[in-house]
Amino acid sequence: LDFHLAMLELVVSVDDSHADLVTDLTNDFFGNQWIPAKFQIVEEKAIITDFYSASLAKRNDLQIGDIITKVNGKNIQTLYEGKEKYISGSNQARKKLNAFGAIFNGSTDSVTIELIRDHKTMKKSIGRYPADYFLYNPKQPEETLKMLADNIGYVNMGSLKIEDVSKTMDSLLNTKAIIFDIRNYPNGTANAISGYISSKPNDFYKKIIPDLDYPGKFIWGDGDQYGNDDPLKYHGKVILLVNANSQSHAEFTAMCLQTANNVITIGNQTSGADGNASQIDLVGGFETFITGMGIFYPDGQETQRKGVKIDLVIKPTLQGMVEGRDEVLEKAINYANGL
Repeated sequence: LDFHLAMLELVVSVDDSHADLVTDLTNDFFGNQWIPAKFQIVEEKAIITDFYSASLAKRNDLQIGDIITKVNGKNIQTLYEGKEKYISGSNQARKKLNAFGAIFNGSTDSVTIELIRDHKTMKKSIGRYPADYFLYNPKQPEETLKMLADNIGYVNMGSLKIEDVSKTMDSLLNTKAIIFDIRNYPNGTANAISGYISSKPNDFYKKIIPDLDYPGKFIWGDGDQYGNDDPLKYHGKVILLVNANSQSHAEFTAMCLQTANNVITIGNQTSGADGNASQIDLVGGFETFITGMGIFYPDGQETQRKGVKIDLVIKPTLQGMVEGRDEVLEKAINYANGL
């Protein structure tokens, strides 16, 4: 176990969201028993955002919006800091997203929590279950295209397919704004979309790649151009939503769409792991990955660890999440309406 944790700590120390190590022993260290709920760390507390199993959550009287302040008598921030050196991520935003196993997991069948619900504090014991209990509760696919109020289009980039771009964009040509939600993992649709929202081909990145003949030496290279010389097809506002879920190809997609004619990026710090993932073999037959190519904006601004450029920084608040609000999307709608 000491050896596996040493490997994990080494991998985490590179501060790269592509880098992680999972073995049977590291799983044992965090604990293979899970609570049936998903959560997000906000303002040093863990708020329940979704369920792995709605039936098990109901059995344990867990509700979306519950604010967990303590686990087995320890504050959430204390638990996070105690295992932070084993939690991968290019920055704190992504590390807190990746801390899902470090807060509630354990080896016992139950855990004691303190939570706030309806402004009342309560203490209770809830069940923990093997992860395979949740394999048969797949989440329903999210809707790709929605029309919001006030003639605003919404596109879920995580479910939009290349073959559907033309149909989707053609249906939105007369909207006053399109919100592209990139808080997910897109499917290689950026170039096709660029043909609608950009009036010319654009440079949107440059790169450095390692010279394997001289360790430590990197070579600059020009990036591709996306877009075309056809007349601009879409004349409304283009709004991009990003957060710590936006990683790797999602960040690359955001950089591409940021070259649109009338665009703004709203949200909070992205994962900071743009570029391809390269495999690294470790002693004992284990493996990890690192970001194997440096991705920069054309002006040389770095994205690794920092994430993509954001015009309007909006961070979810604890109160907003309790109320079930998507504050980033709300800001995007207000911007589309000129508010």
